[in-house]
Amino acid sequence: MAMKLYVGGLAYSITEQELETLFAEYGKVTSAAVIKDRDTNQSKGFGFVEFADDSEAKAAMAALNGKEVSGRAIMVNEARPQEDRRGGGGGNSNYRRSY
Repeated sequence: MAMKLYVGGLAYSITEQELETLFAEYGKVTSAAVIKDRDTNQSKGFGFVEFADDSEAKAAMAALNGKEVSGRAIMVNEARPQEDRRGGGGGNSNYRRSY
C-alpha cells in the first residue's frame, strides 16, 4: 500500500528531482513534489514524497528525519490526509440582510 511523507525544512533551492533522488535510495518513489507559492513560484520549504510500499517509506522516514540536507535539518513525517478546502464563506457583496 502507498504511503505519503511530509518533508519539511527543505532548502528553498531544492528541486523535485533532487528530492526524489534523496528518497529513492530507500525504495520506489512514485511521486515527489516541492510545494511552491502560486504567485512567486518560489519553494515554500516543504514537500511530499510518496512511496509504493509502506515499509520503504518508513525506512526513509527513520533514516532521513533530522538529517542535514543542503545545510538544513529536514523533518520527515507521515503526511496527514488533505483537508477539504472548499470554502463556505466569502464576501458575497450582493447579500442583503432584511430586518
